[in-house]
Amino acid sequence: MSAPRRPGEAAAGGLLTDLYQLTMAAAYLADGNHAPATFELWARRLGGRRNFLVAAGLEEALRRLEALRFDEDALARLGSLGRFRPEFLGFLRDLRFTGEVWAMPEGTIAFAGEPLLRVTAPIIEAQLAETFLLNAIGFHTLIASQAARVTLAARGRAWVEFGARRAHGADAARAAARSAYLAGAAATSLVAAGLEFGIPVGGTMAHSYILSHPSEREAFLAFARACPTDPVLLIDTFDTVAGARIAAEAARELAAEGIEVAGVRLDSGDLGDLAGRVRRLLDEAGLPGIRILVSGGLDEDGVAALVASGAPIDGFGVGTRLVTGGEEPSLDAVYKLVQTAAGPRMKTSTGKATLPGVKQVHRVEEAGRIVGDTVALAGEPGVEGWPLLHQVMAEGRRLDPPETLEAARERCRAGLASLSERLRSREGGAAAPVRLSPGLGALAGRMAVGD
Repeated sequence: MSAPRRPGEAAAGGLLTDLYQLTMAAAYLADGNHAPATFELWARRLGGRRNFLVAAGLEEALRRLEALRFDEDALARLGSLGRFRPEFLGFLRDLRFTGEVWAMPEGTIAFAGEPLLRVTAPIIEAQLAETFLLNAIGFHTLIASQAARVTLAARGRAWVEFGARRAHGADAARAAARSAYLAGAAATSLVAAGLEFGIPVGGTMAHSYILSHPSEREAFLAFARACPTDPVLLIDTFDTVAGARIAAEAARELAAEGIEVAGVRLDSGDLGDLAGRVRRLLDEAGLPGIRILVSGGLDEDGVAALVASGAPIDGFGVGTRLVTGGEEPSLDAVYKLVQTAAGPRMKTSTGKATLPGVKQVHRVEEAGRIVGDTVALAGEPGVEGWPLLHQVMAEGRRLDPPETLEAARERCRAGLASLSERLRSREGGAAAPVRLSPGLGALAGRMAVGD
């Protein structure tokens, strides 16, 4: 069963690639080279202060592989470039992805140097998939990994993703919402993502709503009466403590009408100090059930500091720093040829060497904690641990229905619980528990010296 495609996705599937993928494909065809080959996708390094990754984006990647085709409009556009021969354009007309894919399920904890996904297909098909696979896996994994850091920092307190307005485009906004929820966010503010992926949606109001009314009190009352389901009132438009007092008065009036104010939100100032003062005020007013939510330029460090301070905060809003990738807003992901019909292939460029052969990743845990991973040759005997890469496509078709986002979210939750305190650290610098198997190490050694 295939997931439904978004409008225009099938038509655009083949064009979502870099020019050099197409020029190489044309050259492969001219050479008569369309034999199967294997490419693997991994992160060269974690980047920033990350100690681990959360694999994500597989659903998007598979959707794109299913959509790999060139319709007549796409072929006409390519023809207008004046670069491609008619026989190549004719070849593309009938092209579909017919290969197999192995991948880490979404939500799996991963480390640098480990294949997150591998593709075996006729080399033209595998080559044309590079750009959109890196785009899907790289961006989703980047955001999920950043979101996981926020989840760990929150230490069980809820947080909401609301970075769409600062995301780098509409596709990035919806992808970030999905990846954030996968890695622990309680909700997203982006309605489109909520409806598309089944993510809870949440939000409050903007300062403009308060400013459009004669007073805060009138704004609070009007908003709650119009939107009576769990209303949250923004109280820092003028003076936060005074706003909290007015919100408490409005909450009591609304309670008499059967409307329960769910929370108040602080978006500026010394959030920890103000949360304490607002909590005391609300408790004294007999409103202990009103939650305090905070936002305003928060990232995992800001969340962790507020939690450590003991501030009475029930939830956080995290936006810009999350959806733009944090302190290092990219993932150094690569997609490299590792085997052809002639055998294993290895790149030996300084600083960019690759490991040869088709690989598998094996994980060992003890007492529910990750002990280590081994990157091995696929099928290599005697490797301890269970395999992390699972076959998800064969002959261009999915082997199973799309996994639910909730299943990936639960896998991530369990994965985060399996991390040692060293790997959970926000400070980075923890050595990834990854080694090479004897078979892979020996093959790489032989190929490195040209044996």
